[in-house]
Amino acid sequence: MYEYKVEILKVREAEAKMNELAKDGWRVVEITPNVAMGYGLVVTFERERQ
Repeated sequence: MYEYKVEILKVREAEAKMNELAKDGWRVVEITPNVAMGYGLVVTFERERQ
């Protein structure tokens, strides 16, 4: 079974946040533009539930 996390990030902070969460076993499964706000990214992460 998997668990998911959704983060709303500024483009400039996205890489650092992705690397930070990867250390805890999260992997990026989707990145989409944040259309609602008009800027930034919506990043969806997944990992196996522990």
